[in-house]
Amino acid sequence: MDTVTALLADLSTGHGADTAIIYHDQPISFAEIDDLGRRAATMLAELGIGEGDRVALWLPNAPAYMALCLGCCRLGAIAVAVNTRFRSSEVSDIISRSGAEILVMWPGFREIDFLALLADADAAALAGLKTLILYDEGQKVDDIPGAVSHCRRLDYNDLIQCAPYTGDHASPEAGCNIFTTSGTTKAPKFVLHTQGSIARHARLVAEGFGYSTSNGALLQMMPLCGVFGYTQIMAGLASAQPTVLTASFDPLATVELAARHNVVNFNATDDMIQSILDASPLDQPLPNVRFVGSAAFATNYAELAARAEARGIKMVGLYGMSEVQALFALQPVDLPLLQRIAGGGRPISAQSEVRVRDPESGDLLGPGQAGELELKGPSLMKEYYLNPEATAEEFTDDGFLRSGDLGELTEDGRFLYLQRMGDVLRLGGFLTSPAEIESHIMGHETVADSQVVGVTTAEGAVRAVGFVIMNPGAIFDEDVLRQHCLDTLARFKAPVRIFALDEFPTTQSANGTKIQRAELRRMAEARVVGEPAS
Repeated sequence: MDTVTALLADLSTGHGADTAIIYHDQPISFAEIDDLGRRAATMLAELGIGEGDRVALWLPNAPAYMALCLGCCRLGAIAVAVNTRFRSSEVSDIISRSGAEILVMWPGFREIDFLALLADADAAALAGLKTLILYDEGQKVDDIPGAVSHCRRLDYNDLIQCAPYTGDHASPEAGCNIFTTSGTTKAPKFVLHTQGSIARHARLVAEGFGYSTSNGALLQMMPLCGVFGYTQIMAGLASAQPTVLTASFDPLATVELAARHNVVNFNATDDMIQSILDASPLDQPLPNVRFVGSAAFATNYAELAARAEARGIKMVGLYGMSEVQALFALQPVDLPLLQRIAGGGRPISAQSEVRVRDPESGDLLGPGQAGELELKGPSLMKEYYLNPEATAEEFTDDGFLRSGDLGELTEDGRFLYLQRMGDVLRLGGFLTSPAEIESHIMGHETVADSQVVGVTTAEGAVRAVGFVIMNPGAIFDEDVLRQHCLDTLARFKAPVRIFALDEFPTTQSANGTKIQRAELRRMAEARVVGEPAS
């Protein structure tokens, strides 16, 4: 049966004593991971969690994250991934709209002050939250902020000592994981995946990426709260090979772990690869790694790939998105560098289909013609949770997902990702809606209206730039508005600069007056990057 629990049961039966995860250099077997998932199920069931209930996970990478996801799967419940980089307003919004009654968090984690963020959260938005489960690795915290003082407070390390759950309420069509994504709406949408889509895709990636036959470890540094990281660790487990799990990324530690545990499989963001190259003095920092699957998020990608290749790191282009999971496609590793690093590739499932449609005429396009990528396959999401209207808009009548990405097919059966079709920005490696940032800027009492565009800075990073129209009589203060964004948004979403305008540039069309976002981008580039306006 295509369920996550069946996948783990198979691994536990066939590879029970083998190492599944290495955490802090300590091995955890497949049987132990399965047992932790069953104990997490007992823990959650005793707290009233059942089929369809939501459990919010606000945790850095740790075995507890996987145990809780597996526990949710066994109960037919849904794990809601909360990005560890989100700030108070985003966290409270996700908890409120998802209806999660339990929040699991690591308040003493060394790099993120989760409790301070909760202290600034909207108490009304957290009113439905009933239980806080606090995870720690020796850093117990006693002071709980007022916004969640009404919640029952429990200790994960105590709760997980319970007996393993013996039942299994999993089914292939049951939703099990929610990831957040930004589209054209002001609030992130909830991408719901089923156990079937997660389990099937894990097996396909394990085979298609060569994890199952590579005889070595996978290094897992991408955050599990994102679809990139979660897809990767599930594929690592499905491969029956060890996965080295770390709570956070450090470039020198990456090199040391890779050598110590025979890491042969590794996917990463381009800024991670750049950090490894900059930090390591070794001629070949990752000598055993077969290739590094990556995507161009921020840096001069072609230059970085050439630099990496000179030091023995072969970078290969990928494609994925929350709605179809990460690692949906992979470029052939034997292609020349510039072709190999392009986003896209061949879908790892033979059942997946990719086509390209002209957004204006609606016609399907052949190789070499750019249009919107439409995707179909066993890794597709079930729906946008609690949003049937958005779900209906996302799918074609014959079941293809409208990706919102501009791409084209190739003559040899691959596809290429070119860029986002709309105004969605990729900031800090995450797709972010400008409307979400605009909404927060307009939450300041001095601002009447706002527009946000993205520019590539002189450092090569894509950053948000804001334009505002002030309320009558209000005094524009860029520092105040930027701090307002930093206080309420993840840092990577906060505009690098904000400028005041008397009015936005507009144009007349048959459908009315439209703001010229292209002109705003030109203005932003001239002011931020320093290039002369033309």
